[in-house]
Amino acid sequence: MKNVEGKPTPWRRSIPLKLAVLAVVASLGGLLYWLYGDQLRLSHLAEREADLRAALANHPVVFYAAAFVVYVVVTGLSIPGAAVLTLTYGWLFGFWPALVLVSFASTTGATAAFLLSRFLFGETIQRRYGDRLGAFNRALEKEGPFFLFTLRLVPAVPFFVINLLMGLTPIRARTFWWVSQLGMFPGTCVFVFAGSSVPSAKELVAKGAGGILTPQLILAFVILGVFPLIVRHGLRLFGRRPAPLESEAGQAPPDSPSES
Repeated sequence: MKNVEGKPTPWRRSIPLKLAVLAVVASLGGLLYWLYGDQLRLSHLAEREADLRAALANHPVVFYAAAFVVYVVVTGLSIPGAAVLTLTYGWLFGFWPALVLVSFASTTGATAAFLLSRFLFGETIQRRYGDRLGAFNRALEKEGPFFLFTLRLVPAVPFFVINLLMGLTPIRARTFWWVSQLGMFPGTCVFVFAGSSVPSAKELVAKGAGGILTPQLILAFVILGVFPLIVRHGLRLFGRRPAPLESEAGQAPPDSPSES
């Protein structure tokens, strides 16, 4: 697409930059996973239990800061391992410190992935399919926070998919941040509590994430995710008021203010 002077539009000029950023991010994510992916396994972390405990005791501030950065990088680049880190942080730091750290780190990483998706693909999708997405965008502007909150409550939808897809929508970044902070909090509590409830890393390895996500727990999350929809439907249903009845002659009913 060119302007009246025959020069490429700003959108066209930004394509090489977006491709370069995409290549850098993809390469960085792949490289980090190739170099450190094995270290995100529970078995590897259990082998280094003594070293981790010693580092936390000797340099607590640096250790907490590094743990926060690692979690942000993993979630921001959509690298597999966030669930393992959540369990490990719960076991290593204890419930309350791990809950605060994971809650804010996960939201920060999710927002970074959201903004990256918007920068790379959001404008392209909206420009190419803007006519078809008009009604969807208007509905999302009105119902976006509620829709995002519901998705965050249901663990069946991968969080990294939500981050990337919401980046293609017109929802504001600050709205995405605070809704994600609230919506991911229940799941964060469960995983952190599960990690903090085991006495040793070996037992955490024995149980694993599969031993924590029982069918009953998954069902509870699904019910939790559906509950806001039921409440909203109920509010709409009971909030409706019947329209005033009209007589057969098309006149207003006798008690209508129009007759006064």
